[in-house]
Amino acid sequence: MRCAHALIEDTACDQSVLADLAVNALIDEACLTPKPALVDRRGSGAHRDLDLNTMLRSARALRPTFLALARASVNAEPSQRLREQLARIGREGEVAMLRATGGSNAHRGAIWIVGLLVAAAAMNPASDPETLCSQAAAISRFEDRFAPSSIASTHGACVIQRFGVAGARGQAAEGFPHVLHAGLPALRDSRSKGASENAARLDALAAIIATLDDTCLLHRGGRVALEAAQSGALEVLQAGGASQREGYAALLRLDRTLLELNASPGGAADLLAATLFLDTLACVG
Repeated sequence: MRCAHALIEDTACDQSVLADLAVNALIDEACLTPKPALVDRRGSGAHRDLDLNTMLRSARALRPTFLALARASVNAEPSQRLREQLARIGREGEVAMLRATGGSNAHRGAIWIVGLLVAAAAMNPASDPETLCSQAAAISRFEDRFAPSSIASTHGACVIQRFGVAGARGQAAEGFPHVLHAGLPALRDSRSKGASENAARLDALAAIIATLDDTCLLHRGGRVALEAAQSGALEVLQAGGASQREGYAALLRLDRTLLELNASPGGAADLLAATLFLDTLACVG
């Protein structure tokens, strides 16, 4: 297995290392190029208020948040008290993110998704991805009694109600199935076939997009955008993935299609970051 960051030593993961891995996962996801209609090294994709430098500032600003999440979870068990403590830290992280980005939402979903996995990893050092996802799910199922009322009116909440999809919270409660059964298998399968690391990560993203009811796509483009994204991502995979000429061409077609629809798979991007976090964690566990 290829470790994304060779500077991390092969020692037991302490809280500082977990925070670094989480930030690195966000940075790696942001820099991955070309992603369909998402911020990458080429530009802003379908996002007028974000660019790569903004995404990188946001990721680095979240290190204290991930560190606090890890520290709060050491020797803990899933409980309502822990859930509410992590939620408070996460909301403080959102404030730091918005400060770093000038008010743009770069990583709200990732704070929740990757943050839960950081907490699970602090609770269960050296555990396998399945165990970590199960522990993160157990935390997420507890109610946050102190959640602000504004949560009910977020774009994600409105999409969940309108389209009847699970959303990020449902994905967590189910144990991150698109990470375990789409992202990680596609990433590792592509590597085993000799794909470059960049191509393998693009294949992981395509595998997630192909099956995820992405609330970001639904919010910005409705069912039309979601179906276009899913079918386009499936074409990438059926053509052999991003390492193959036809697969790469299909990826670029998907990019053009989503740009025309002004919609991007932001939920899939967050789950790709989670995939990269768990994959790299396995290198140091």
